[in-house]
Amino acid sequence: MASLTVKSIYYMSIAFPYRYRVLIMLFFLTLLSYFDRVTIALVSVRIKHEFHLTNAKFGWVLAAFALAYALFEIPSGMLSDRIGQRSVFIRIVIWWSLFTALTGAATGILSLMFIRILFGMGESGTYPTSTGVISRWFPIKETGKSISALTMGASVGAAIAPLLVIPIAAAYGWRMPFFVNGLLGLIWVLVCFSWFKDLPSNMKGISEEELKLIETGRRFQRAHARIDWRLILKSRSILALSLMFFCSQCGNYFFIGWMPVYLQEARHFTENEMKLITSAVFLSGIAGAIFSWFITDWLVKKYGLKNGRRLLGVTAMGMMAILFAVTAFTSEKRIVVISLISAHFFYLPVLISSFSSCVDMGGENAGTVTGIMNFAGQMGSFFLALYFGKIADITHSFELPMIILAVLLLSGALLWLALDPEHQLNFKEKKTVLID
Repeated sequence: MASLTVKSIYYMSIAFPYRYRVLIMLFFLTLLSYFDRVTIALVSVRIKHEFHLTNAKFGWVLAAFALAYALFEIPSGMLSDRIGQRSVFIRIVIWWSLFTALTGAATGILSLMFIRILFGMGESGTYPTSTGVISRWFPIKETGKSISALTMGASVGAAIAPLLVIPIAAAYGWRMPFFVNGLLGLIWVLVCFSWFKDLPSNMKGISEEELKLIETGRRFQRAHARIDWRLILKSRSILALSLMFFCSQCGNYFFIGWMPVYLQEARHFTENEMKLITSAVFLSGIAGAIFSWFITDWLVKKYGLKNGRRLLGVTAMGMMAILFAVTAFTSEKRIVVISLISAHFFYLPVLISSFSSCVDMGGENAGTVTGIMNFAGQMGSFFLALYFGKIADITHSFELPMIILAVLLLSGALLWLALDPEHQLNFKEKKTVLID
């Protein structure tokens, strides 16, 4: 029996490589991240009622998180590249778990905004640090698949959140879900602390075959090198990537920040109907991530890195723009639901192509490049958080903010044409050389 158990473990280690186990850990990280992020939107109507908030004032609550998230993106990415992903993961998840729990203790708009700022500081490191792990743990040919699995976790977290958060809030009040979320984050930290290592070569039990496959095929080849910011800021591709992501995150923040309010106040769905629709929207993201799992690397293989990334980005973001325009102009509830579900499906290929491009261009400093891109993206979230509610209050309608959002997404689709993922940061002798 003992020998059988040893053999079973041995064969499992061959059949299920260590890098995929790391990917499961990242999957649950992004699941928790989005579960925490979406919670405030799901109880937004309850919070607005208790604290007597207009849409414009609630927009400031959402914007507080987005601004802090944006400002700490680049420092988080640089820190993870410098001291290692494991250390950063432990710090940021403990931090954000504490402040997501404290959200449930808020007494008014000022304390709520202050807590959400601190919460955003912690969550800002999630994606820069995760892409740094992918650049170290996965061969180039698996970049798209690994990013797809990473983003799938976010969609799963957002999809299950309405089914759990709303019943808990209905039974125990809107504060209780935040306390539960904080506890779940600490459980993830214990797993990361006890098991994960920054580099495959430091992981006990990994096979020599897998280690060779990773180390000879990954983007990451050397230790962190000093970055020349002047060269980065002059890069047309990084500028295009950042502006495109600004536009795409305007769309994403509608889903995670404003959609529950929009469904209840603009389209007059009940809270229970909103719960089911929101879950369906984020479930479509899982389908989008699975679709991207198969199509992303296939397009790169068939059309080359530059054209493969561009084709998927332009098409998916263009479809988002069309579907948001349809949502803005239609009066049919059924079409609204179908359009939003479809739009979120197409958001996932945009997201996966964006983060894959960070790995393509960043290599060993993928975390820093991701931080730059995500800084711009979260400034888009900040912009959306403020303008969406303000314009809705001024016009007494959600139609105009939805039209503006569609135009932004169309602009982002066109920006993909200026983006070249073959443009790479090459680090030699601690000097940054830009190849474009």
